[in-house]
Order: sequence, then C-alpha cells, then structure tokens
Amino acid sequence: MVTKISLKKIKEQAEKHYSDGDFFCSEAIVSTIRTHFEADIPLSAIAMASGFPVGVGGSKCICGAVSGGVMCLGFFFGRTNPKDERVNKAMALAHELYDSFKSNHKVLCCRVLTKNMELGTPDHMRQCISFTGEVAEKTAQIIARELEIQIR
Repeated sequence: MVTKISLKKIKEQAEKHYSDGDFFCSEAIVSTIRTHFEADIPLSAIAMASGFPVGVGGSKCICGAVSGGVMCLGFFFGRTNPKDERVNKAMALAHELYDSFKSNHKVLCCRVLTKNMELGTPDHMRQCISFTGEVAEKTAQIIARELEIQIR
C-alpha cells in the first residue's frame, strides 16, 4: 500500500482509461484505484465492474462511475464476514460518495444525466469522461482520508 497519492494523477488516469477506450467508467475507476493505491484488488474486480456502465448494463439507471467508486470503497472498508460491523462504515462512505455526486449533478440516474444525448457522441463522451475522473478523484480522497494516506 502506498503512503502518498496524487488526486490529479488519479483523475487524469481514470479519464484517460475511458477516453482511450480501454475501459468504461466503472472499470476505469476500479483499475485506477487499484493501480494508484497499489492495492491488493484482484484483476477480476475490474471484470466485476463490467456490468455497471451506462447505468447498469445499459439500463441507464445509476451512474456507472458511482457504482465503480462504491465497489472500491467496499474493497477497502467492506466486510466478508456476515457479522462484521464494517458494513456500516462501507455504507457511510458510499453514502458520502453518493451525496458528493448528487450535490454536483442533482441526480445519479444515467437516463437523466444523458437526456438528449446520443450514446458515444462527443458531448456524451466528454460528460462521462468527466464524471469518471470526478468520481475516481472523490473515491481516492475518501480512501486516503480514512487510511491516513498523504495527498500530494
């Protein structure tokens, strides 16, 4: 695990993954957090994120970027034992991420966020690349704060 991170580099890397076509939003966030935190997140977690883009499998429900961020928070702060109280921390941090996105964009519904946009157009891509960077940065900020990792 690292002792310092750069929020700017995390934001840029997540956006690059999306803009270069390497990954969709949720996958880009999981990959970026995995790399920049040097976390023991298995590569299969990126595959687990593959169903979330375009609002969960194209259903245009919850923003896939937020879903990817919540997955990362769950990795660091979630539970694997049914009786583990860590679930409460994971839920509180996920809610913090949710509130941040909602405060910035009013909604988390992909259908509303992309209203009057055609999937794959320059406007759509710009917006979703931006959301991906924003959520990666906020997720990293929360993780760093909670794990007392220095932000540079």
